[in-house]
Amino acid sequence: QVQLVESGGGLVQAGGSLRLSCAYSGRTHRDDGMGWFRQAPGQEREFVAAIRLSGAGTWYGDYVEGRFAISRDNAKNMIFLQMNSLQPEDTATYYCGHRQGRAISAILRDPRQYTHWGQGTQVTVSS
Repeated sequence: QVQLVESGGGLVQAGGSLRLSCAYSGRTHRDDGMGWFRQAPGQEREFVAAIRLSGAGTWYGDYVEGRFAISRDNAKNMIFLQMNSLQPEDTATYYCGHRQGRAISAILRDPRQYTHWGQGTQVTVSS
């Protein structure tokens, strides 16, 4: 099994930045996908960004591309999400997810394809 723990959320003004971290442990492999998703109250879980643990490929949701950046540090077993130019619409609980095995972008964008999740970290952006 894979365990994931998110951290780094908080309260920030519009235009500000935050860096989220996801510490993972367990049986992972180089082709596995790691994703960041977010969910606001009463809304569906939304794709934010994804990366393979091998570093081969990164993908972003339409509303965050150009503002957010996903990265990894395999030596530390961590995934990061750098969030810049934050807007009130970015307010949500952010989750880190894991999917075993190599997959195309369409698969990595779908939260239903992930089998392991952290408990989330809250991001609140004030106007």
